[in-house]
Amino acid sequence: MEIIRLEIDQDLFRSLTEAARNSDSTLEQECMRRLKQNASRSYYLQALVAELRAEDQQRRATH
Repeated sequence: MEIIRLEIDQDLFRSLTEAARNSDSTLEQECMRRLKQNASRSYYLQALVAELRAEDQQRRATH
């Protein structure tokens, strides 16, 4: 499992927490649902994920 840490503002955190509570899911599940929902539409998000994966592979190769 990949671990991704995000810095988000308090308003977004509250929104995610409330949505998770309303859908009877965890905060992680809500974040994953939104990422999956928006990933195919967002070139920026696709590029960001690709960059994170490349950095992770490089980090693993050097350690």
